[in-house]
Amino acid sequence: MKAFEARTLAEPAQAVVVLSGDCDLSARDRMTALLLAAVDDAPVVAVDLAGVTFMDSSGLHALITAHQSAQRRGRQLYVRGATGVVGALLELTGLAGVLHRD
Repeated sequence: MKAFEARTLAEPAQAVVVLSGDCDLSARDRMTALLLAAVDDAPVVAVDLAGVTFMDSSGLHALITAHQSAQRRGRQLYVRGATGVVGALLELTGLAGVLHRD
């Protein structure tokens, strides 16, 4: 078990939310709030999952909630860097296609 960590970086034309550790029930509320704040602040939000070692349905819920919020506002949220079990989970659930960059 690796502790959840998150930070938001400002890049030209987008915000990047860098996540690492376990994205599970213990991190869900913090992760959701951070992603929704990024959607509030930037028209494009990239969620970097390269450092995420584990994700369960709670982490997926946070991503979906933020993605839906972005869509309602005419903004975009996408993921990058998902590999290993996290990448496989996104593929298995069909979210890899939904959360890709247009």
